[in-house]
Amino acid sequence: MPTLVDSHLHLDDARFDIDREQVIERARQHGVRSMVVPAIRRRSWDAIAALSHDHTDVFPAYGLHPMFQAEHRPEHLDALPGWLAAHPAVAVGEIGLDFLAREIDRESQQRYFTWQLAIASEHGLPVIIHARRAVEEVILAVRRQPGLRGVVHSFSGSAEQARQLFDLGFLLGLGGPLTYPGANRLHRLLASMPLDHLLLESDAPDQPGIEHRGQRNEPAWVSDTLAHVAELRDESEAAIAAATSANAEKLFQLQAYRSRRT
Repeated sequence: MPTLVDSHLHLDDARFDIDREQVIERARQHGVRSMVVPAIRRRSWDAIAALSHDHTDVFPAYGLHPMFQAEHRPEHLDALPGWLAAHPAVAVGEIGLDFLAREIDRESQQRYFTWQLAIASEHGLPVIIHARRAVEEVILAVRRQPGLRGVVHSFSGSAEQARQLFDLGFLLGLGGPLTYPGANRLHRLLASMPLDHLLLESDAPDQPGIEHRGQRNEPAWVSDTLAHVAELRDESEAAIAAATSANAEKLFQLQAYRSRRT
């Protein structure tokens, strides 16, 4: 069975409260040996830190998600550098911009995003970016932080925007959405993109693939995404799993985190 990394899931989500341990075990049984869990708000940092303490295959990232702008406070942003200094992390995230949600103030989103990019740069950490209807603005912001690396998760932009992100050293996270027959743009991008810029993700409990449409998503189902990627690229599942796992290991420095934890 191929070894996989789920590069993006929200294991702390309340929808997992009833069976979180079983979800983790099912993921392991499907070959998922590492899970990157980014935060979305200040109050999730503690829960993610506890999960990473209790499970050696859970890797934490801390940040403030643009969709939860109403919950964020300037003091949360001020607290992030100190939190990162005291709590090892593999990335700053989930951060970014969401311009589909018109009710969320764009200026406030951009302010929080810019500051978190700077914090990541200062701490030498990659970033996990949410970019919905805002890929161009994300690219412009990243350009202002030379040397910063990261991933745009659940990528939905154009091939040209993908190319610009590759040139900046960024990776794309792809998951359940690409398994749907109508995702033609994603299919074309996936078929031609450099494999060393690809990460597999579940975004659980959201964005299940077509095999589990309408259900709560799980990290175990990254194995379904793997099968679709292999088919779309006409490559073996073993080759895709090895490459994407190596990409995640390199971007997030998972081995270095393991060493700090022991």
